[in-house]
Amino acid sequence: MEHDGQLQLYTAVANQLKEAHAKVRALQVPEGVRMALTRKLLVITAAAKHDLAAAARRLERFNEDLDEGRIPDEDH
Repeated sequence: MEHDGQLQLYTAVANQLKEAHAKVRALQVPEGVRMALTRKLLVITAAAKHDLAAAARRLERFNEDLDEGRIPDEDH
């Protein structure tokens, strides 16, 4: 049964990553900001290979920040 839960979490994270990438692509922000956000998503993707639950939490925070307009400026 645990395998099913892990598979469901993997599927959910994969779908959320796909949606997050689409959100980032659609943002009207300078290219440097878009690149920084994309790098964050790539880090979350890499983290998912080692600790799926932690990556899911990081992705949730990332999406909350995007949804609430907390987007880094180009210098950060």
